[in-house]
Amino acid sequence: MVMMVDNNVFVDTNVLFHLRVKQSPFHQVADEMLTQLIASGNKIWLNRQVLREYLSVMSRPGKFPVGIPIASLTKDIQEFESQFEIVEDSSQVTATLLTLLNTIPTLGKQVHDANIVATMLASGITKLLTQNVADFQRYNHLITVIPLA
Repeated sequence: MVMMVDNNVFVDTNVLFHLRVKQSPFHQVADEMLTQLIASGNKIWLNRQVLREYLSVMSRPGKFPVGIPIASLTKDIQEFESQFEIVEDSSQVTATLLTLLNTIPTLGKQVHDANIVATMLASGITKLLTQNVADFQRYNHLITVIPLA
């Protein structure tokens, strides 16, 4: 049985992106929201998928005028691991993901979002901070989405 705890917030990859990219129009909002959530006693959670997605987005050629050195990105990952809680993948996450895929229409890249929701549900995390609110609308009956902006 998974115990639901209200002071846990899962953070989507886009929030980490905005947190680290000072030129982002959402940088200040991301920084302030995470600071406020932590100050209010919330634990901030990520999973390994979010960390991999962060590396993928931040190292994508052409994303930034000047490439971000991989050494800088690996340092970011180490900082995230020390600052935030990490939910590990498990057989329960996979079972929850398969249940979601069989009950809520999900295709292609949407499986990544479904896996985030499965990770949250299997871990008792009920709130998600994301800029991509529309991506998670199909799960509104299962989780609470906190919009970044």
